[in-house]
Amino acid sequence: MQRRLAAILAADVADYSRLMGEDQTRTLDALRQLRKELFEPQVSAFRGTVVKSMGDGWIVEFASVSDAVDCAIRIQEGLAGHDIIRLRAGIHIGDVVFEEDDVFGEGVNVAARLEALGNPGQVLISDTAYQSLDGKSAQQFGGGESHQLKNISRPVSVWRWPPEETSVEAASSDVSQPVSGFDGRPAIAVLPFENMSGDPEQEYFADGIAEDILTRLAMWRWLPVIARNSSFTFKGQNVDIPDVGRKLGARYILEGSVRKGGSRVRITGQLIDAETGHHLWADRYDGQIDDIFDLQDEITDAIVAALEPIVGQAEVKRAHQLSAGDLGAWDMTQRGIWHFNKFTKEDLIIANEIFQAVIKATPDFVQALTFSSFNHLFLALLAWTDEPQKALMEAGRHATMAVASDPMHPLGNAMCGFMLAYQGKHDAGIAACQRAVDLNPSSAIAYHARGAVFMFSGQQDEASVAIEQALRLSPFDTLRSVWLATLSASRYLAGEYEVALEIADRAIQVAPHYPLGLRGRANALAQLGRMDGARDALRNFLVVSPGYTVASARAGTPFREEDAFQHYMDGLRKAGLLEE
Repeated sequence: MQRRLAAILAADVADYSRLMGEDQTRTLDALRQLRKELFEPQVSAFRGTVVKSMGDGWIVEFASVSDAVDCAIRIQEGLAGHDIIRLRAGIHIGDVVFEEDDVFGEGVNVAARLEALGNPGQVLISDTAYQSLDGKSAQQFGGGESHQLKNISRPVSVWRWPPEETSVEAASSDVSQPVSGFDGRPAIAVLPFENMSGDPEQEYFADGIAEDILTRLAMWRWLPVIARNSSFTFKGQNVDIPDVGRKLGARYILEGSVRKGGSRVRITGQLIDAETGHHLWADRYDGQIDDIFDLQDEITDAIVAALEPIVGQAEVKRAHQLSAGDLGAWDMTQRGIWHFNKFTKEDLIIANEIFQAVIKATPDFVQALTFSSFNHLFLALLAWTDEPQKALMEAGRHATMAVASDPMHPLGNAMCGFMLAYQGKHDAGIAACQRAVDLNPSSAIAYHARGAVFMFSGQQDEASVAIEQALRLSPFDTLRSVWLATLSASRYLAGEYEVALEIADRAIQVAPHYPLGLRGRANALAQLGRMDGARDALRNFLVVSPGYTVASARAGTPFREEDAFQHYMDGLRKAGLLEE
């Protein structure tokens, strides 16, 4: 073991995991070229020694701070304009301990934290390193702001090259103010996940998880997502979430950590309301690092799918508590969704009035258009309107308007898929729902829409696979009673009446008054010959859907084949459902 004072340069490739995921061969070729033609020659020219290489990062020792700084700047200048590789670099002078082929100590820890704090193309140095430079070299740096670096006991003054780079610490946006251009919608930010493994090589995995989540959140299309270059400025810092929220202008903050032990890894995440500091959600995920990219995708899917209903419920609750005079288009839509989620006839009628008011004032507001389409569909499906065909026409019109306003909106495409089935275009409907899934692979609503259209098309196995995926993605969603009822209907149509009954009972357990759960129970019981139970279940169903008949069901269900529709109604007929 050797201990000495040294200037340490820590450098790594920005967005390495994303680059590898997009084109591994191209990234590795670019990295090899960087190492051989730029990095290693410059380190040698400035009398440095690479003491540790981590694939996408390096720890380099120099005898003088001036050499470390000049080398880092020369490398960054050499990479200016590079179409693939960009580096972050941090420099500190301090005690370093060498043991076999590894290196430890304050010099390494602070340099690594500085590197993580920087943006691509920057060189960050500590105040200790800055004070060791001559006047000319020091003039290249700007800043000097104090940072509390994570796991470093004392604050560190940070100096940046190039000097004109502005830190997010200077920002003063207010989380209570919506992001301009997003119709009053709040923003969400993803902070870099903390690497708690004690292994610098896992830093890229922690960054990759956070970057993938950030990218996937942007696929929601209904909330603005703060850009990585802003949220990752807080990397390596002990942060105060409400303060971060104010500086980034984000109402919701996601943070997390990665801990590796052997071949196992544990990822934790937590979502925090930046206005109140309250935790809205927290969970942990364990896995084997056999295929790191598969694991990264699996965890990203799980976290993003869990977040969507949590954020949605928080926004709905918040809007419901506002006074009428404080409601903008976004908050009014959230209040409409609050009524929609209650699934009573009265609440769907109120929700319809709210959505129409928003659309009248803001005709291209996609969130209102998609939920209006959804709402009209259920009014027809549940026979809660005297004009089911008119309701279906409005559902189709608003779905079309939503996609015209934002062709990339997953829920808009899913609703278009639904409505194409009602026009008899089942294959086109399946394709539209698949596009919704492609636009947001974490959207449980999109998977359910795909499953429902498969069900109406007579493809029951495919329907079950899609709906079960929705349930896996969001097992505690406010809409899970809807998904369970559709899954029950699909299993009923496949002739699996016991399975259909068990799933219908699960739907009723989740939402005792959801009509299609009650309907599914009556249908399955009748086919199983349990007529007393079937008649009781039918009576319970007709209490909440008194206008439901075989004729009204035909108007609300777009089956491709007549035999499937007759099978769908057969159990209810046996239990005593009227034809008209």
